[in-house]
Amino acid sequence: MQRLKGYSSVFVLTELSLWERWGNKLLCDAGWAGLPSILVPSGESSKSLSMAGYVASELLECGADRRSLLVAFGGGVVGDLGGFVASTYMRGIDYVQAPTTVLAQVDSALGGKTAVNVGAMKNLVGTFYAPRMVVSDPAVLASLLPRAFQSGLYETVKHAILSGPALFGWLEGKVAGLRPGDTPLLETLVARAAQVKVDVVSRDEREAGLRRVLNLGHTYGHALEEATGYRRFLHGEAVAWGMLIVTRLAELASVLDPAVGKRIARVVRSVGPLPGIRGLNEEKILGLLPRDKKAVGGKIHWVLPEGLGKVRVTPDVPDAAVARAFCDVQRGEWNG
Repeated sequence: MQRLKGYSSVFVLTELSLWERWGNKLLCDAGWAGLPSILVPSGESSKSLSMAGYVASELLECGADRRSLLVAFGGGVVGDLGGFVASTYMRGIDYVQAPTTVLAQVDSALGGKTAVNVGAMKNLVGTFYAPRMVVSDPAVLASLLPRAFQSGLYETVKHAILSGPALFGWLEGKVAGLRPGDTPLLETLVARAAQVKVDVVSRDEREAGLRRVLNLGHTYGHALEEATGYRRFLHGEAVAWGMLIVTRLAELASVLDPAVGKRIARVVRSVGPLPGIRGLNEEKILGLLPRDKKAVGGKIHWVLPEGLGKVRVTPDVPDAAVARAFCDVQRGEWNG
């Protein structure tokens, strides 16, 4: 980050535990010293309009102006909140994403989407606002708890499905044994998985069409998160269930070879154990699906895998198949 020159001031938005563990390394690597830090509580509750107001007030109190730079140093919550504040503070200041989780390094820190939650609706208020730079160091992943680490790995599986046989095959042989401290392997995985998103976003920055493919697994996943009050699942875990269900849906729609569906399901499940979905109300889950932000006029644009490296985006999926796919996976009647 030594290339970042010409700013009147630089501020770091982060969480206390991250700053205590990695703050000195960030400052040393960037060639900075004594930067002011704005600390927010960890967890999804920090992605709110009130917290955005707090961060903006802190920036103002510390003398931030239109030539200031904000560094969002953290996971998806800090990245989304920091990007949203940067896009709106004094009508926009530059910011840098310095993601510290697998999920953020391969997905949420890339693509320039920022957002905060309103009530129970996740990412309801947000902007498209590209960071000046994204700086990812897989070494910081070593301090992740196993569950948070695995949650991010599910997102790399999604990117591997979108990418094709080469990345999927590479991941297929390694994901079950990956650990937070496997930095050399993670450097390769983060770089390859991140490139998948960069390639898509560079061709569709504002989600006009192609970028919808990144929603693979998210329609069911978002419904699961909302139905459980965002308390049962980490985001990647909900997406993992979503990928399993939509893979079954693709089979029912006769667009996916069951042999490929079996491979996808095996890789998803090999990442690690998932919080259960048995006992969740089927009608509630299915009723939440049309609320997905990518739905248009209540019509869901499903992202169905047709094979490794090939997906179909279509609104033409029978409701009966949507319901059956969920039930088959929920009841354990389909495991790929």
